Amino acid sequence: MNTDEKIVRIKQVLPQLQTLDPDYRVFGSQRHRYLLNPVLPEADALAFEQQHGIRLPEGYRRFLTEIGDGGAGPYYGLERLQDSLFLDLDRKIEQAYGDPSKPFLLTSRWNMDYDGDDDDAQAYAAFEEEYYQPARVDGLLRICNFGCGVALNLVVNGAEYGNMWVDDRASDGGIYPDPYFEQEGRTQFLDWYLLWLARALSEVDRQPAHRRLPILLADALRQIGTIARRVFP
Repeated sequence: MNTDEKIVRIKQVLPQLQTLDPDYRVFGSQRHRYLLNPVLPEADALAFEQQHGIRLPEGYRRFLTEIGDGGAGPYYGLERLQDSLFLDLDRKIEQAYGDPSKPFLLTSRWNMDYDGDDDDAQAYAAFEEEYYQPARVDGLLRICNFGCGVALNLVVNGAEYGNMWVDDRASDGGIYPDPYFEQEGRTQFLDWYLLWLARALSEVDRQPAHRRLPILLADALRQIGTIARRVFP
C-alpha cells in the first residue's frame, strides 16, 4: 500500500475496532477508548518542524494532520505531538525534554550492564546517570507510552529516520528497534499503526460469537440508515 492507501485503511478500520470492542478488551483501550484528538493544523506541524530543525516523517505527519494529533493507538495510545518531547511520558516533567534537533546515533540494539558492587550506592548512581543520559534519545519523538517507563519512539533525525524504536531502559532492556508486533526488519509509523490495528482486530475476533453478533448487526443497521438518508434525503 502507498501512503494514501494506508491513511484510508486506518480511517476505515479504526471505527470498526471501536464497534467490535465496546468493552475495551484490547490492552490500553480503556484509556484511549479508540478516540482520536482533533487533527493538528498544518501551520502547527510546520511551526514544530521549524522550531526543532526537522521534517516529520511523511506517514506520521499525515496521520497528525489528517487523522488525529494523538489518541487511539498501540498500548496506552498515541501522544500529542507537543507531548512527544517529554523524556518521561508517565510524569511529563516540565523542562525534562528530548532534543529532536540532534541526530539519533544508534543503528543497532544498545544496552549497558552494571557489573559493580550492588552495595556501592555511589557506583550504582554513577552507572544510572550514564545509562539514562538524555542524549541517548536525541533525534527521537516519544510518540507512544507502553507503560512502566517504556516508550515507543519515532526517529526524526539520524540514520534511522522514520523508523520505530523502543526505549526500554526502565526495564533494563536498553534501546532497540521495535519488535513488538513480531515484524521483521525496521518498521515505519503507518505500518506500525496498521500492524496494531490488525492484531487488535484479531484479538476481538476471538471473542465468542454471541458477544460480537449484536454489535455487528447494530453497525450494519447504522450503515443502512446512512445510505438511506443519502438516497432519500
